[in-house]
Amino acid sequence: MTPLVRWARTHPLALDAALALAVLVCMIAGSFVDHSSADGGSYTWGARTPNPLSLVLMVLGAAALVFRRVAPMCVLAATATVSVAELATGDPRASVVMSAVIALFTVAARTDRPTTWRVGLATMATLTGVAMLAGPLPWYAQENLGIFAWTGMAAAAGDAVRSRRAFVDAIRERAERAERTREEEARRRVAEERLRIARDLHDVVAHHIALVNVQAGVAAHVMDKRPDQAKEALGHVREASRSALNELRATVGLLRQTGDPEAPTEPAPGLDRLDDLVDTFRHAGLPVEVARAQEAPALPAAVDLAAFRIVQEALTNVQKHAGQGAKAEVSVVRVGPNIEVSVLDDGPGVALAPDPERDSGGHGLLGMRERVTALRGTLTAGPRYGGGFRVHAILPVKDLATDTTSGDATT
Repeated sequence: MTPLVRWARTHPLALDAALALAVLVCMIAGSFVDHSSADGGSYTWGARTPNPLSLVLMVLGAAALVFRRVAPMCVLAATATVSVAELATGDPRASVVMSAVIALFTVAARTDRPTTWRVGLATMATLTGVAMLAGPLPWYAQENLGIFAWTGMAAAAGDAVRSRRAFVDAIRERAERAERTREEEARRRVAEERLRIARDLHDVVAHHIALVNVQAGVAAHVMDKRPDQAKEALGHVREASRSALNELRATVGLLRQTGDPEAPTEPAPGLDRLDDLVDTFRHAGLPVEVARAQEAPALPAAVDLAAFRIVQEALTNVQKHAGQGAKAEVSVVRVGPNIEVSVLDDGPGVALAPDPERDSGGHGLLGMRERVTALRGTLTAGPRYGGGFRVHAILPVKDLATDTTSGDATT
């Protein structure tokens, strides 16, 4: 944007004052020119002189144009009034109607099309009718037809400017809306990615820290009387902390850019590591029984990871909340097009001393629900009759595989 255009947009009143002055100069100059049809349509400068009333009307019409943006209809009415007075009384006639032409252009450019039609036709009919019927020239004079043509062109030009301005504004608004949509989509994706990373970090940290806490408590309890058992517990603490660090490193590595040589290459955990997961809880003192098919078909990666994380989080909750002497049962079975994951415990933790975080569905249960919902499955979690807690997830397998295949084919 040039400085002149910027100044014009920030000082509209000064721009209109300059325009009014230019129109006044043109009207005064035109009033000294005489058109002689006898000399082949030539124009002669200084052949006539405007009367004082015409000069006053020209000044009034130009002065009204200073406020054409503030009150366009009032300015049009004022300029049309002085133009009618000049057309009816001026002899020789001055070009006061030029101010009305500018005012009509402004009205057409700043209002809607129906208003332009109504006001434009009324202005054209009034000025042309007065010029033909009340003016000193014959009704068929060329100057009278010129008034009709100039007012019509002013209305048409103003309507064209308004239409183009509306078109440009619509394009700008569409571009801004598209930009806002892209920004909102980007923020949504960032929020979803942050939620996914937070969920993975919670699953990893909660599981391993719970095991470290239990084993550290065992080691502190038997350190003086049974040092061998304390040493074994500390060994489990070391293994759990090493596993936590490895999984944290793998999860945080997902944030690295594509092509980073330090990006993790180890696959995401799945049900093939279920036995190792259960062993960590058994070493921590939680008896766990597992029921699953020995030769189960391969699952989609998303379902495999979700099932593993659900078992991990559910057993972590059992370890933290079920109480001493609790036992857990894990069941992973294929039922039709779905895989069902169940984790049960018989601990008195919920029945005797309800935990507000577990009952209300803390971050662990919330993370499990989000995982299952993302796969269009269902999750139920709640206390069991007679004590204990139950987590049951149904994850669709065939529908997800079909959607993935069709999406690849479309791509």
